[in-house]
Amino acid sequence: MTYTSPLLSLPGAVPGGAPDEAVAAHYGDPFREQRLLAQGQAVVDLSHRGVVTVTGPDRLSWLNTLSSQLLLKLAPGEASETLLLSVQGRIDFSARIVDDGATAWLIVEGAEAPGLTEWLQRMKFMLRVEIADVSADWAVVGSVARIDAFEGRTVWADPWPGVGAGGFAYSAVESHPGLERPWFEYLIPQVSLLEAVTGLEGYTPAGMMAAEALRIAAWRPRVGFETDDKTIPHELDLMRTAVHLAKGCYKGQETVARVHNLGHPPRRLVFLHLDGSQHTLPARGSGIVAEGRTVGRITSVAHHWEMGPIALAVVKRSVDPSARLLVQDADEQYAAAQEVIVPPDAGQVVGRATGFLKGPR
Repeated sequence: MTYTSPLLSLPGAVPGGAPDEAVAAHYGDPFREQRLLAQGQAVVDLSHRGVVTVTGPDRLSWLNTLSSQLLLKLAPGEASETLLLSVQGRIDFSARIVDDGATAWLIVEGAEAPGLTEWLQRMKFMLRVEIADVSADWAVVGSVARIDAFEGRTVWADPWPGVGAGGFAYSAVESHPGLERPWFEYLIPQVSLLEAVTGLEGYTPAGMMAAEALRIAAWRPRVGFETDDKTIPHELDLMRTAVHLAKGCYKGQETVARVHNLGHPPRRLVFLHLDGSQHTLPARGSGIVAEGRTVGRITSVAHHWEMGPIALAVVKRSVDPSARLLVQDADEQYAAAQEVIVPPDAGQVVGRATGFLKGPR
């Protein structure tokens, strides 16, 4: 059965585009919604997210053996982020995780939940764990604010852009733009979603257009947008929040360590300021052209209420950080200036005394 959020019944609600068609793109005034969201006065319907639970006394030790993050000592209420990788170190699943002392809650993109549940079921063996896809029972609501009315509910606090213990930052900036976007995702029973959101005093519903614009401005990667079937975490600066470089073995660890210590990721994430004179935006997936050749693709694009048209893109590592780029969308071209997120020299940290790369702060 196809899910449709009850918040689409609110006045002015316009459904989003794929993969967000189950929730609102906006409620009639996307720039106002974006401004209020940035100021901590709005909430976003993320009820199309997938929610998978893992219960049982072995849940954290078991998840720790499977994934890229150190989860053994995850305290009740502490939020983290972890990746399930292929043998080649490519991202198969990405999960926001918070444990309440009895249940590990994994928040994922909606399309990921069935596959993640099935994969985890195959990996149970004789351990004392139980896995369930509870997406039909639980909804997610996002905000940049700690919402007093949701006190006591399970909440995931985005660790981005911090550098956790065992993490490593590739981006070169001293003041990361993600610091301007704290982010919290609250778990709400699906049956009370409409009442919970409309009953909030002092908060306006905001659509995915607002949430995505703030995410892009924060350089925050999203699975299914910045990732494809070849993505490794180094390319997206996910080493800072989703990978622990000193934990025990897990599938894909050898590739993660080898690229980080001895090699370079083949691609890198960049932030783009787009020419806004055309009053349109290029489509996601549009090619990035430098010196007459295609060197990457647009992965996310939005119109920011302050910065204008912005985008995230994944380009070849060899692209000159100072190069002016063109975005080719069918017959339209958009000039683009890049800001470095992952530098061309990312990786190969063994023996390096200086450079862009930074360990935990």
